[in-house]
Amino acid sequence: MTSTKTTPAAAPPHAAPSVMTHRQILEALTGLLAAFFTAILSSTIVANALPTIMSDLHGSQTDFAWVITAALLANAATTPIWGKLADLFDKKLLVQLSIVIFVAGSVLAGLSENMPTLLTARVIQGIAMGGLTALAQAIIGTIIPPRDRGKYSGYMGAVMAVGTAGGPLLGGFIVDSPLGWRWTFYICVPLAIVSLILLQITLKLPHVRRPAKVDWAGSVLLTAGVSLLLIWVSFAGKAGYYDWISGVSALMVGGSVLLLAALIWVETKVSDPIIPLKIISQRTTALAIVASVAVGIAMFASSTFLGQYYQVARGATPTEAGLLTLPMIVGNLLGSVVSGLLVSRYGKWKRFLVGGAILLIAGLGFAGTMDHQTSFVLVGIYTFVFGLGLGMMMQNLVLAVQNTVAAKDIGSASGSVAFFRTVGGAAGVSVLGAIMGSHVTQLITDGLAAAGVPVAGGNSAGTLDIASMPAPIAMIVRAAYGDGAAMIFMVSAVISVVALIAVLFIKEIPLRRTIDVVQTAPVPAKA
Repeated sequence: MTSTKTTPAAAPPHAAPSVMTHRQILEALTGLLAAFFTAILSSTIVANALPTIMSDLHGSQTDFAWVITAALLANAATTPIWGKLADLFDKKLLVQLSIVIFVAGSVLAGLSENMPTLLTARVIQGIAMGGLTALAQAIIGTIIPPRDRGKYSGYMGAVMAVGTAGGPLLGGFIVDSPLGWRWTFYICVPLAIVSLILLQITLKLPHVRRPAKVDWAGSVLLTAGVSLLLIWVSFAGKAGYYDWISGVSALMVGGSVLLLAALIWVETKVSDPIIPLKIISQRTTALAIVASVAVGIAMFASSTFLGQYYQVARGATPTEAGLLTLPMIVGNLLGSVVSGLLVSRYGKWKRFLVGGAILLIAGLGFAGTMDHQTSFVLVGIYTFVFGLGLGMMMQNLVLAVQNTVAAKDIGSASGSVAFFRTVGGAAGVSVLGAIMGSHVTQLITDGLAAAGVPVAGGNSAGTLDIASMPAPIAMIVRAAYGDGAAMIFMVSAVISVVALIAVLFIKEIPLRRTIDVVQTAPVPAKA
């Protein structure tokens, strides 16, 4: 009679990089994080430049929202596609391709002389950002075991924090300088080129050749379904378009539902689905996706509307508005880095998700009490708290998912989480922007009526040119935008409760110390 001990099966090729030292990993990540920073920065740097851009290119309030939404839409629609490509092709080559696409979009944006050209450029940038976001997470998952990934994910979260919140600061400085708003796009070009060179020198990845089967049908259905849905939420309820409840809305929502239903059907039939249903239906991944949607709304809403609050409601210059976002940057940075280091040290991650969700709800809830006269010290404390919560949640949600999937599926899994977070952010910004616009317009109209000032066709309620207004009217507008921004933060706090509920039900699985999921060999029956 013989018996065989249960032993780990031979590690797949993906496990080879696990022998990399800390220094080797940092060298490998240098160019990757530089590229990721450039992508995140480009998506937020225009926040404080938008009023000036709209003035120069004669854009409307709808154009204002779409400069942000167009990039987010393209980012969301292409992130899962890039994630799947990362599982099939050379990740390093794909990152470099993303950077080249990004440089092209940035140059076109800087050269724009009208809104259609600018929006086209933002779509190109969004496609590249989708690639850089998905690929950065996939590469980290490829070369670092989950047990050690926390601190490196923390570095990535720190880069995201600085890029997300630091973009408006740099953008404001550039707009106020002789360079002008076009350099908010041009500044990303040298950064991208530097990261391209660093990637070529430092990033060494093993590439395991696999049969390349791209789910083109799924890609088309995903892009069409998500785009139609985001276009609907972007224009619904806006003057000159269509109401939330209307025939056009019914057609757009119905069309989106049919496209996404067809996507699900296709994904059950193909061998390499663009959205891996078997992965996203797992408990950990499904709950992480739900939480990521809520986090995406909070993240993009805070970066979009906080700058507007400082400039319109408080009268800050673009540079001052950027400086006033520093508490949020610091909070996000600390939350990401410190939680990442602690996760790697102790191997526990759920507590940081729960704590981050609580801090996010608290910070956004307190921000919901602000108005146009709230002390800047208090505003800074509120934004620091919800920045801390965001930092603790974003990368740890991805880590929780990556810990449960095989190395060959890391690109798809990471891309799926990033996809839903970006979709949530894009839809959230559009819906919250529509709610804020309607609320602010009503407050201004009521305020002007109470002051005995006639409102011709609502135009006065729609302008952001506060400096040209008489002082009494300017005060009414500032008060309206202060109350409007507070309402947005309060709604975001309520939405963040969903994230807390989701992470409470996530089962904490110990972080493995191997790159790939190692299967154990079965024990033969005794003779």
